[in-house]
Amino acid sequence: MRLGPLLTRSLAEDGFVVDWVQDGRAATEHGSSEDYQAIILDVMLPVMDGFEVCREIRRRGSWSPILMLTARVDVRDKVEGLDSGADDYLTKPFSLEELSARIRALQRRGQPVRPTVICAGNLKLDPASRTVFKGDIELTERLTPREYALLEMLMRHAGQVLSRDQLVSQLWQVDAHWVSNVVDQTVRYLRRKVDYPFGTHDIETVRGFGYRLRANRNGEHNCH
Repeated sequence: MRLGPLLTRSLAEDGFVVDWVQDGRAATEHGSSEDYQAIILDVMLPVMDGFEVCREIRRRGSWSPILMLTARVDVRDKVEGLDSGADDYLTKPFSLEELSARIRALQRRGQPVRPTVICAGNLKLDPASRTVFKGDIELTERLTPREYALLEMLMRHAGQVLSRDQLVSQLWQVDAHWVSNVVDQTVRYLRRKVDYPFGTHDIETVRGFGYRLRANRNGEHNCH
């Protein structure tokens, strides 16, 4: 918690009005109920980590710019932070001058545009809140992160055949031959959750090529 008082004092000296909260639940409540010009969010928060807080703030419809702070330097952590809805990512240690400059840059940008909802047939996926519906039935809690990512990729390319190599390179990022059978297994699991319970067969196997979401793509726009 020693970083909190230091940042609060430094930012106040730079002319910012600062609210400081010390756990993820409080951060979620403040971040989703107040119209902040910018939010600084530490990844390592008690109760809820920064990734969870960021996703929940976005799910609740707040689009204040978010800058995430973390000691983690792994690219996957940065990707997770940005995918959770953050606008910028700063690794520790950092200079207070750089932090202030990044906040001013976020303020100049203003609130980001909410990511558009993807529709394909009666499937609807919201990348911002990471929710999935088939008709009026929410499927979000049924899907693993990998199944969600696979479904999102298929929906973004609905009507197009995606090869196993394409899916591996985007979702697993390792040698295609090593996990090609994992692609088939993940597709089977996904079908059990988005097809079979509804008596549909939207995820097609194109023999010798790969997989395709049969539903026509309605475009990446708000849908009902």
